Amino acid sequence: MKKLVISLSFLAGIGQALAHTAAEPKLYQYSTIDALLAGAYDGDLTVKQLKHEGNFGIGTFNRIDGEMVMVDGEVFQAKSDGSVVVASPTQKTPFAAVTSFSPSIQGSTTGPTTLKELEEQLDKIIVNKNLFYAIRVEGHFQQVTTRAISPQDKPYRPLAEVSKTQSVFNYSDTDGVLVAFRSPPFSKGVNVPGYHYHYLSNDKKIGGHVLGLTLGNSVIKIMPILNIDIKIPSNEMFANTDQAVDRTTELESVERARKK
Repeated sequence: MKKLVISLSFLAGIGQALAHTAAEPKLYQYSTIDALLAGAYDGDLTVKQLKHEGNFGIGTFNRIDGEMVMVDGEVFQAKSDGSVVVASPTQKTPFAAVTSFSPSIQGSTTGPTTLKELEEQLDKIIVNKNLFYAIRVEGHFQQVTTRAISPQDKPYRPLAEVSKTQSVFNYSDTDGVLVAFRSPPFSKGVNVPGYHYHYLSNDKKIGGHVLGLTLGNSVIKIMPILNIDIKIPSNEMFANTDQAVDRTTELESVERARKK
């Protein structure tokens, strides 16, 4: 029988995590999701600079060249040919979200758990839906479907069009880590409201943006985030994006085309 068990000893730490302290959790974000959707695929922030802002996170690389997964302070690039490489310190990103991961809530899953079932259980744990959360899931993945997009050439097309040519990969029986954020509804336009997942296998050979999964036994760690620091790109590409447009439908087609 599949189930998700939450450790009560960690639940007691929620109050401490939400208390105002000098070291309270912060999400560092470069650019906005709407800029990325509009085709702002070139940023000025390097991987080296990004690593100063956290040790856990997700994003992409200039020209939308694959998916970014930051785990334990190391940045990996999951490419459209299915390979995973360590990102160069000089590579740049047009969009990324990272944090210094220090969880205050821990749980576990047993038995097969789909992505939809995982989210339903997480929603029961995450009481305050108006905070940001960093979520790390480590364990056995009975099945995981990932995607990555090949590098684009100018003039850049909107992400909803580009994602139609994405490479999709299906893997079975891997061990790895799910790097995820849950963003509140009011973050619309800035980040992805709801859950956003990237995956990296323990052998660093498999990764990407997650479209679907079935979890086996796993450990789940959650960190509530009280602050967000948004770095606005100063380049001409960001300045020329129309971010007054409601891109909800575009975001759904890009981020939510998942297998439940």
